[in-house]
Amino acid sequence: MVTFDHRRVDPLVGDDTGDLRIREAVRAVVVDPDHHVLLVRFQFPGAHVWATPGGGMEPGEDAAATLRRELDEELGLLDVPIGPHIWDRLHIVAFLNGQWDGQRDRFYLVDGPAFDPRPRLTWEQLNAEHLFEIRWWSPAELAAFAPTTTEFFAPRRLPELFATLLADGPPSSPIDTGP
Repeated sequence: MVTFDHRRVDPLVGDDTGDLRIREAVRAVVVDPDHHVLLVRFQFPGAHVWATPGGGMEPGEDAAATLRRELDEELGLLDVPIGPHIWDRLHIVAFLNGQWDGQRDRFYLVDGPAFDPRPRLTWEQLNAEHLFEIRWWSPAELAAFAPTTTEFFAPRRLPELFATLLADGPPSSPIDTGP
């Protein structure tokens, strides 16, 4: 259970967030049988960010409940087993709405079927959350992608992290992804 106490040192990430308001979030690394990963594109002023699906934890939700809700809302994906917690990421960035100073993401592996995403939320609702595109990426497409200052992955090392995940399987404890 997340405690929304934003003044603490996180033992997994090792950060001292001081008085920063950190949003707790979970994300899914959804992998199909052909080793494609499903990413969503967020569009913010000045940047397009390709990331794994997921989002903020609501009060009273645990990580699994949040992830199931987010997978349904963003992808229309129901009843998939949620695998291990594989990565952690802390990024300090002021949210556009002014409510948060950053976000702590916990990534979980989700082995799923190949499917065409059919979000439960409308595109108008998704766009209001800055989500504008959903697509599958092959390992070769991830590796070939040339990030720019205005279009990149989050985490930035996503191609490397995903390649390691495919080669070695889930880590024994979550890996800090960096920014």
